[in-house]
Amino acid sequence: MYDLIVIGAGPAGITASVYAARKNMNFIVITGDIGGQAAWSGNIENYTGYQFITGPELAAKFEEHMRQYGVVVKENEFVTGIQKTGGIIFVATNKSKYQAKSVIIASGKKSKELNAPGEHEFKNRGLTYCATCDGPLFGNKNVAVVGGGNSALDATLQLIKIVKHVYLININSSLAGDAVMRSKVEASSIVTVLNNTQVSGVFGEKMVSGIKIKTKNGKENLIAVEGVFVEIGLVPNAEFAGNIAKNESGEIKVNYHNEVNIPGIFAAGDVTDVPEKQIVIAAGEGSKAALSAFRYLMQHR
Repeated sequence: MYDLIVIGAGPAGITASVYAARKNMNFIVITGDIGGQAAWSGNIENYTGYQFITGPELAAKFEEHMRQYGVVVKENEFVTGIQKTGGIIFVATNKSKYQAKSVIIASGKKSKELNAPGEHEFKNRGLTYCATCDGPLFGNKNVAVVGGGNSALDATLQLIKIVKHVYLININSSLAGDAVMRSKVEASSIVTVLNNTQVSGVFGEKMVSGIKIKTKNGKENLIAVEGVFVEIGLVPNAEFAGNIAKNESGEIKVNYHNEVNIPGIFAAGDVTDVPEKQIVIAAGEGSKAALSAFRYLMQHR
């Protein structure tokens, strides 16, 4: 029986674990990976204390901080269900079952899929959802980035240092995201921005060799590329939390104490309905959730 189980080890989950360790709570962290979306990011220029740091570097510093406290991490383990019965919270995973007096859900978000023909067939065969992870594999090749927000802009800015040319496929009439990032993308001579356009198929033989695109007026065309980076947004990792209240986007509803609709269960970071999905905000929410969980345990001893 643990005092606390933290689900997820991105900025929110890791920060929650540091605070829990400093409160001498008996807890574990259950996570598929360490670093979360921070590890996917390219160059980070807005995390306080670092004028410039890459996503993988910041994620490594988060992990190092957590490890200094000897936190027990159940890595490569995925939560499949969570249920509270008689004051005890039961957490089931793909490997085991656990019991705790409190839980913090900090499971973050995952990439949306294109739902286009060929996507699943060519996943990890030229089609990927992480420019930070896989960008170096596409040196001096023509690639497509699908999306028009910050994720797509970030991926494009990483790739222009590596690839031959980037086709930025944006379903909307203009790019969104931060103005500074937009201006850098639009100023690049190796980026072609295709607005009002969507990917209607991915094709190739053993590996990706091209995409089929379709404009809003119905015109179709083929573009020869050897890589496709899908950056069309994120959805919450909250399928396992079936009895926990969510908004219309599937995000877990929390109050300002990070409490959900079930006492003893808290949530933090991008999996929640807190406005603005930023690393610094997720970290702050993780600390709040841990302090709220500690207060809850003190009140229910």
